[in-house]
Amino acid sequence: MILLWLLLVPAAGGVLAWIAGARHPDWPRWIALFVLAIDFILALTLIGPAVASGHTSWIASLDLPWIPQLGISFELGLDGLSLVLILLAIALGFVSVVISWTEITDRVGLFHANLLWATTGVIGVFLALDLFLFFFFWELMLVPMYFLIALWGHERRFYAAIKFFIFTQGSGLIMLVAILVLVFVHQHATGHLTFDYLALLGTKMSPSTAFWLMLGFFIAFAVKLPAVPFHTWLPDAHTEAPTAGSVLLAGILLKTGAYGLIRFVVPLFPDAAHAFAPVAMALGVIGILYAALMAFGQNDMKRLVAYSSVSHMGFVLLGVFAWNTLALQGVVVQMLAHGISTGALFILVGALQERIHTRDMRLMGGLWGAVPRLSAFGMVFAIASLGLPGLGNFIGEFLILLGSFRVSVPLTVIAAGGLVAGAAYALLLVQRAFHGKASPHPDAAKPIDLTAPHLAVMAVLVIAIIGLGLYPQPIFDQVAPGLAVLQHNGAPSVGAAAQGSQ
Repeated sequence: MILLWLLLVPAAGGVLAWIAGARHPDWPRWIALFVLAIDFILALTLIGPAVASGHTSWIASLDLPWIPQLGISFELGLDGLSLVLILLAIALGFVSVVISWTEITDRVGLFHANLLWATTGVIGVFLALDLFLFFFFWELMLVPMYFLIALWGHERRFYAAIKFFIFTQGSGLIMLVAILVLVFVHQHATGHLTFDYLALLGTKMSPSTAFWLMLGFFIAFAVKLPAVPFHTWLPDAHTEAPTAGSVLLAGILLKTGAYGLIRFVVPLFPDAAHAFAPVAMALGVIGILYAALMAFGQNDMKRLVAYSSVSHMGFVLLGVFAWNTLALQGVVVQMLAHGISTGALFILVGALQERIHTRDMRLMGGLWGAVPRLSAFGMVFAIASLGLPGLGNFIGEFLILLGSFRVSVPLTVIAAGGLVAGAAYALLLVQRAFHGKASPHPDAAKPIDLTAPHLAVMAVLVIAIIGLGLYPQPIFDQVAPGLAVLQHNGAPSVGAAAQGSQ
């Protein structure tokens, strides 16, 4: 039942925060912190059984009847992969509440309700083992994120929110069609109507059917990842979202796309994944280089970080379709490191905008003298983003490149160029914003540096990114059983793909 509580606690906390907002603006903030702390503790209690029962991939499961006439059940399952992503989601939700304390002053209760409900939807995505339930949570997490952007965003927030919703909702409907067809194909082959993920693994179907169904799932997850050319909603959404919205988008929602590729696309359709792997890996490489080039050309600091996010997630797409142990381990670390480092950069950009009322780097310069603590943390996470050895991003990208080298040497060599491009835009951000000649700021002669709450958040994130870079083994141990099972389900096809694409 602990899996059910992981969902109920933030969902109920959202309702309570909304109600409490009418009485005092600080109550929803404290309620959100308390609720997320409880959820984090609940998730932490599941770490032990995963290590103790390393011979199996499932740490906990729950299966309750829901709509038995249609073969739909409320089926949840947690393995190491789900667990580390849920811990990341809850932790970044907690961080989002802290950094929004002074930024969000309007409709505070509704804001924290949407934040908690978005977190609930994401946790549901990571737990659902019934495909209908998975789609339910997939759509559920979009609605509160839409409101976070549309109600508390910046100047062009309505445009960005609608664009986000159209892209994600449209691709989600494509996935729904693919789910339904898969279920009917399975029913035709077995006579059993079910949405159970475990039952649908290995469904017999023609190669053309498998390919088109795989493509339906892939498009939905590639849009959320996002992969080029499905990425165009992300820079606008990031730029116009409030700081907490950007943290949730980069740190949590994008990971649902990567999770979907790992959990569903390759295991459900191994033959189609084998055929499509060279194309998917090429899209990943294109995304790495194209988004890095776009980041280098930005003047808006938030758009620069947004495009860097697209570039980093290109490594994830490359690693998923390389589909070997090294690459998948790298994908997991890259997801965690990206959530930490990019989330931190969005926090710093939001803090900077709150102080000098601009994100335009042409109007910055010399900030190190005015806000040394903010600038120092900005440099740390900028060099983390470029993949400095000793930090988490380096481990993720290095393992992905090692894994993909076994599959396609040319694509790996080209993808490695993304590390050089990443260094270029990261150092550009540091140089233009924090060094050089100080620019006059009409709104404040000397901006206020980071306050104690922001310093505490930044310190924790620095410790996390360094710890992940220096000692990632606990993460590998946690996810190993789940990745082994997933590799087994997709191994026959993807192993052949590895040889065929060289």
